[in-house]
Amino acid sequence: MAEYDYDLFVIGAGSGGVRAARLAAMTGARVAVAEEYRVGGTCVVRGCVPKKFMVYASEFAREFETAKGYGWSTGDVSFDWPKFLASKDQEIARLSGIYTSNLMKAGADLLLGTARFMDPHTLEVKGREETRKVTAAKVLIATGGRPVRPPEVEGIEHVITSEEAFHLPQLPKSLVIVGGGYIAVEFAGIFHGLGVDVTLVYRGPNLLRGFDEDVRAHMADELHKRGLKVALACQHERIEKRDDGMLVSHLSEGRQLVSDHVMFATGREPHVKDLGLDKAGVKLNDKGAVAVDDYSRTNVEHIWAVGDVTDRMPLTPVAIREGQAFAESVFYDRPTRFDHADVPTAVFSQPPVGCVGLTEAQARHRFGPVDIYLTKFRPMKETFVGGEERMLMKLVVDRASDKVVGCHIVGHDGPEIIQLAAIAVKAGLTKAQWDATCALHPTVAEELVTLREKYVPMELSAAE
Repeated sequence: MAEYDYDLFVIGAGSGGVRAARLAAMTGARVAVAEEYRVGGTCVVRGCVPKKFMVYASEFAREFETAKGYGWSTGDVSFDWPKFLASKDQEIARLSGIYTSNLMKAGADLLLGTARFMDPHTLEVKGREETRKVTAAKVLIATGGRPVRPPEVEGIEHVITSEEAFHLPQLPKSLVIVGGGYIAVEFAGIFHGLGVDVTLVYRGPNLLRGFDEDVRAHMADELHKRGLKVALACQHERIEKRDDGMLVSHLSEGRQLVSDHVMFATGREPHVKDLGLDKAGVKLNDKGAVAVDDYSRTNVEHIWAVGDVTDRMPLTPVAIREGQAFAESVFYDRPTRFDHADVPTAVFSQPPVGCVGLTEAQARHRFGPVDIYLTKFRPMKETFVGGEERMLMKLVVDRASDKVVGCHIVGHDGPEIIQLAAIAVKAGLTKAQWDATCALHPTVAEELVTLREKYVPMELSAAE
């Protein structure tokens, strides 16, 4: 490989790219990583990490009210948005620095700038002060994804996305959030919890498309209890900016909403723009993502891609595991594929969602007869103060094998619980093995091993 500047060139210093670069560099390979913004990628810099900090911040208002029911006198409380932003940015800078340091310790070169292919083995890196060309024997594309701004909506130039939501100079008094996926629902909960007048607008009949139907219905009920305004089955026709800076959302059926900001969270798309993939001969799939095989290799033999740019499963831990599998296969001579089945996921909404495996509908399509175990209950913390929030826990079981093929939770600590439940689902444990596990009392998680009665919806019971 001496005829090239590097043995491996990685485009993008996000979670997947950094993991792959570090592991490759630790073999003694000459590795370089190009990053156009900040090391750490979407998750660390403008995604799940700062968003989780915002979730924590927004939950305190409700916790203060709960505390009163437990005998606490909280007095007057207030929220300082600029102070929170400063603390959040300081922590993000620290984490980004750790990612940078780890790359350097592994022996990789970090090139700050935008990289694009000039030919299959040559890349141009355009930095702030200089532009340089480098050659590489192997290339890994790990550029992630970017928020979508629908160009067909008149006035779309006035909206913000999740990326700008992390840096608003002032906390808005009112906000319209467009979308029904996990990003939209999460940010709706965040800003609602911080006291913002939020309206969530979605064109579909219910939120969280793709999740289990019981999860979707339960979430809708809980959001209603919390007073979050949700407008379903409607969409933007145009967005008007008034002279006073306020935005008017003109929705279908003549409805209008006035707000300080309009945030579009209608999806993300693979970041392939200006990469010069045509010059490298790299093909995209029908979704506009880099097409790869099970080993993350593109149609070009020496070029691979991992993470959101491939649009397989846009989750940070998945990108990390794909990056690791790439390094294991290519630099450690241990052919490795990441198994995308039974990956746990979470929605850090309020209340949060955790799930792993198949939805009820997916399981019925795959296995035929399935058994459902479902419970809804008020946790102890809620009952003590007369709260109305209810948790949902649901197990989907393949009747023929008795294996638990899906687990779904809505409620406090759901994401924390689902991480361990995922081990059981991934291992293929049966419902009898779940039942044989002794409950830990008093916890909400004990419900997962005490579910005994099969759940039959009234409409299905009547049909049978």
